[in-house]
Amino acid sequence: MKVRKLREAEGVVCKKCGHTAHYWKKDKQMWECKACGYRTSLRAGTVMEHSNLPFKYWFTAIAYLSNTKKSISALELQRQLGHKRYEPIWAMLKKLRTVMGYRDSKYELQDEIELDEGFFEAPSSADANQGYGVGGDKVKVLVAVESKYVPDEEVLKHKKPKAVRYLKMKVIEKGVDNQVIKKANTLIDPQAKVITDGSKSYKKLPDIIKEHISIQCFNREDTSDVLPWVHTAISNAKRLLLGIHHNVSKQYLQYYLDEFCYKFNRRYFGDRLFDRMLIASMSTTSVVNRYKYG
Repeated sequence: MKVRKLREAEGVVCKKCGHTAHYWKKDKQMWECKACGYRTSLRAGTVMEHSNLPFKYWFTAIAYLSNTKKSISALELQRQLGHKRYEPIWAMLKKLRTVMGYRDSKYELQDEIELDEGFFEAPSSADANQGYGVGGDKVKVLVAVESKYVPDEEVLKHKKPKAVRYLKMKVIEKGVDNQVIKKANTLIDPQAKVITDGSKSYKKLPDIIKEHISIQCFNREDTSDVLPWVHTAISNAKRLLLGIHHNVSKQYLQYYLDEFCYKFNRRYFGDRLFDRMLIASMSTTSVVNRYKYG
């Protein structure tokens, strides 16, 4: 079984004593610790822990999430799988998107960073369930893009004066002081150079980074010249959410942004993205094991 091979390649660690040497109990489909005899199931310590959904469902969901630039809704995946209940499929996708966000949180953006805020339509959960989306509440999202200027002779090749590398997006909570600076501190390497518009939101950036360049922007064209990739990323993310998920509530917006960023940051992985996400799912449980559905 592929799950067993992946787990053994990553290394199975005994939850009870921390020992790494195990026997495989074929009759039980479990590992047994050579030191203390504690048994570990195939699902334990993975994103599938506490889930009764078949392995086939998880593999199919990972394939859909990794093999296309777009996304898939829980309703469509439920239809594809032929499952009777919507909630376990929705929870499965939620866990996988959590894995994506957790994986990206382990890395900081470096060198030159574009930083700005975007506003996403995101109704409350009650409004989203009733189909209200357009004209609903707007949620502020901090967007950071690692990019660098390219030589003049390469501008036509890149279509922008900057080449983009990596991207991060984080929802800004209302009513919390210094949220922009606190979020930026978790996304950006302290040695980075950060470029922003002239907003007062960034006046404390010099406290957490090496260099801050603030450029006053008076119109949309100015902002597009100073922060070209930030606004491209915001537009693409909005288009994806509107086209696939329609009404995403404020409570769950971050999960979909995590998926968008994860796939953007690995846009050159091609067919390898499925295997990389599968490996990540096999070694991530602490951030998702509170979700017991399915």
